[in-house]
Order: sequence, then C-alpha cells, then structure tokens
Amino acid sequence: MGKKIAIIGGGNLGSAIAEGLLISKFSKAAEIIVTKRNIATLRTLKETGIGITDNNALAAKKSEVIILAVKPFQATDVLNGIKKELTGGKILISVVTGFTITDIETIVGKKVPLFRAMPNTAIAIQQSMTCICNKDAGSNDIKYVNDLFNKLGKVVTIDEKLMEASTILGACGTAYAMRYIRANIQGGIEIGFDAATASLIAAQTVKGAAELLLQKGSHPEQEIDKVTTPKGCTIAGLNEMEHQGFSSSLIKGIVASYKKIAKD
Repeated sequence: MGKKIAIIGGGNLGSAIAEGLLISKFSKAAEIIVTKRNIATLRTLKETGIGITDNNALAAKKSEVIILAVKPFQATDVLNGIKKELTGGKILISVVTGFTITDIETIVGKKVPLFRAMPNTAIAIQQSMTCICNKDAGSNDIKYVNDLFNKLGKVVTIDEKLMEASTILGACGTAYAMRYIRANIQGGIEIGFDAATASLIAAQTVKGAAELLLQKGSHPEQEIDKVTTPKGCTIAGLNEMEHQGFSSSLIKGIVASYKKIAKD
C-alpha cells in the first residue's frame, strides 16, 4: 500500500492532481481523499472511488501526505483548521501561489517535512512541469515527493526565492502557449484550412517542437536553423513576427505577470 494522500481543496488544480495520481497509478483510489465545501461538484472524482469529504481536519487525520491546494486567501484559515493533525512525520505539500514556507511555519507552529510545489494543469494528463523546494524534509521524504510529481510530468528543484517566477514561467506559461496556438490556428484558417485541421496541425507542431528540445537537449535556435533556409518562407515569416515585436511582447508579458505576482 502507498501512502494515503489528502488533497485539501478540490478545485481545478486539486482535482487535476487527484486525476493524475490515479491515472498514473502512483496511488489507488482508496488512498486518495479530496476535500471541498461543495462536494457535489466532485461527483466525477467520487465515481472513480476517490474519497470525498467537506471535512479538512478528518482528511488530514486519515492521511500521511497532505497537499494544500486552496486559494491563497483561504490558506491561513485552512491551515489553522488542520494543524493539529500534522503529527508523526506527516508530509505537507503546498501548491498555494505566493504562500511562503515562512507563512506556513508561522501558522503550523512546529517542524514538519514541508514542501512548496508549483505544478500546472497539465498534471491531469501527466505532463506537468513542477518546480519544488523544501524545508525540514529528509532524503526519503524528498524522494517520495519527487517520485510523486515525476509520475505527473517533469520536476525541477529550485530555491524558494524563484517559486513566484516558476509560477509565471511554468503555470501561467500554459496560457501563453495556448494563446500562441490559438493565433496559429487563426492564421491557418486565413490561409485555407478548416478550424479542426488547423487546430490539429498547430497543436501537434508545438508538441513536436517541445519534444525536440526535451529529448535532444538542444537550443531553440539550433532547431530554428534546421528549418530556416536562405530566402525561404520560414525566415520571411520569422522576420515579420520580430518586426511586429513577437519576442519582445512575449518577454514583456512574462515580466508584467511577474511584477503582478510580486506586487500582490
């Protein structure tokens, strides 16, 4: 039997984590419990055999691993409600944006193996990029948490000071990539494709481009050079995009998102 896992907060991310754990077979349905005030919205998860409750403290008490997946404004109240259950070496993993390890320690008031993790919604299909940092965690705990998120995509360990930046690049980045794909589809329709075909070509092309970097470890410019010939159509398109501020606008957007999260 694996460790029993409580996911405190069955919103989009919490539910995606539960789905990913089940699909990847990292955990059995009976080993997962998800909480939410309105449990009626978790009907689909309940049908898989995953435990559902509106009692956070009970879920934490029954589990060895607690994943905190609530909204930032809810985190303090929720932690106060479960802190008595954080005993016996239980592992606490927070995926709450902007809620620091110091914030958590101040509320909990005791040492526990503590992790902050920033996955993205692709965790539901085991394709997340998850950034992790930790405190007061032993090697076995670190291995367990890395194994958990590795089953759901790829993992990188970072300093906590970079957690907000990882939110922008890895989590908000999903929206940025989707916006590029949407624009690609619109362009494809304008040059003659129907929407469904343009969508398939755009999505698969982006997936293939990403896999080239991940599998080969190459730099984007190396792969660009392979499809950019003298006086060709690719360089004409790239240059026009750059003239219109393509790279600059993307970089500015990332920085604007980071300034927003840092300010708030």
